[in-house]
Amino acid sequence: MRFEHLVQINDPLQPLLTEVSRAQLWRGLVRRAERPAEFVLELDDATIDARTEAPGRLQLSRTLDFGSFRVRDCVQLTADGVSVTEVEATSAYPASRLTIRIEEPAAGSLFLRFTYESREEPGSGDLDALTRQLREQAYRNADIDTVWRIRDLAERGELG
Repeated sequence: MRFEHLVQINDPLQPLLTEVSRAQLWRGLVRRAERPAEFVLELDDATIDARTEAPGRLQLSRTLDFGSFRVRDCVQLTADGVSVTEVEATSAYPASRLTIRIEEPAAGSLFLRFTYESREEPGSGDLDALTRQLREQAYRNADIDTVWRIRDLAERGELG
């Protein structure tokens, strides 16, 4: 499965919204990786098992506790504005990847491109199509929530 969509960050048609800079947006993505419980309501706890830093790069190996199940993943953030999360497969879920990329087609015109990929075998039938639609809608809603959370942190001065 592959699903991709864009979320606009600054909207000139909504002048009451505080503009978020590229640097603030990036710091928000880093915060999302370091403190996922602030961004995912269903998440009970998150542990960073390993942290590796190099110039322009941060890598976090994490364990996410959702109460009834745990997920292990690895997040790689690069200074060019890309976050890649690789989720390990479990008995219930296939391995997957989420790539978040900052895009700036014009100065100050910021977007986040979210790309979801999973290694599940394509199914057939209406139920699979419905399940896919529901999953895509859940992804879209979670990503919009992420942007609103980053916007809130920026407005409160927590992202510089």
